[in-house]
Amino acid sequence: MVSLTPRAERLLKALIEQYIADGLPVGSRTLVKQAGLEFSPATVRNIMSDLEELGLIRSPHTSAGRVPTERGYRFFVNTLLAVKPLNTEDVASLEDRFLADQDPQQLIESVSGLLSQVTRLAGIVRVPRRAGAGFLQLDFLRLSASRVLVILVTQDGQVMNRVIHPKRPYSPAELQQAANVFNSAYAGRSLEEVRRSLVAALQRDSEDMQNILRSAVEMAHQVFAGEERGESPLFVSGESNLFAFPELSNTEKLRRLFDAFTAKQDLLHLLDQSMVSQGVQIFIGAESGYEALESCSVVTAPYEVDGQIVGTVGVIGPKRMSYDRVISIVDVTARLLSGALSHGQPS
Repeated sequence: MVSLTPRAERLLKALIEQYIADGLPVGSRTLVKQAGLEFSPATVRNIMSDLEELGLIRSPHTSAGRVPTERGYRFFVNTLLAVKPLNTEDVASLEDRFLADQDPQQLIESVSGLLSQVTRLAGIVRVPRRAGAGFLQLDFLRLSASRVLVILVTQDGQVMNRVIHPKRPYSPAELQQAANVFNSAYAGRSLEEVRRSLVAALQRDSEDMQNILRSAVEMAHQVFAGEERGESPLFVSGESNLFAFPELSNTEKLRRLFDAFTAKQDLLHLLDQSMVSQGVQIFIGAESGYEALESCSVVTAPYEVDGQIVGTVGVIGPKRMSYDRVISIVDVTARLLSGALSHGQPS
């Protein structure tokens, strides 16, 4: 991360806050007038030129105005942002939505709608997998050089089959060995625990992982990433709120984004990453790793049941979202949901 002078930090903060507010390129005169900076327009222009060289802002066209880059937003979020605690009225309004007599599944599913209403963005919630289902064994059956049938059996007798396409061909002997190693490592653990462990294993440097175990982990992850048919592991609400932002109105951008909402696979993987981290996570543009989200930011936080992380809530919106407010809303919502699910009442 770059280091800025106090004056440059003040100017960058003012520029980003102004751009978040109206979505228009910010010029030096606008900064001096509306941001209350005591610098001269010439000084502002010089500092803006320095910020542009550092890749924190850019000029969208030949005008004198500048807009933040992803790097600029990241510096802003990490260094300059002061997250606003929700006021008592806002917290009370959220608490009213977490009634103790609600069915837990319905409560979880309703959170995406709540987040979309409160933030005027798209709300998302990752629903837990079957509670209490333990992992018994995984078997790999070679169908062809490029197709493998994976059979997952739970301790309560449920069976899930899925055809996957591994990165390279595997012989029947290799598949048997992979299954043996995987089952030895994960048998008896809950499905949720296995899934989180797989995500963590894939995020770590796997050079020290046995080749056969790494292959098993990669293939098994494809199964856990592909939810069972008929279930809704991810709920998205308020997608139409995104139409209000001109930077997302490009037809191709909207098509990719709504394809992601429909297919859900990329979003599920992103939320799974959030579940192995603590607290609020912020993915800005390309940081998500998915082309469909390159014009968006995603703010997520995990929620728990009796101290165990079981899912994720979050918000998707433009990169110029009001991070100070959205972060607080997502964080408080995750905490309230955890309290309601763990104790029957918000905490």
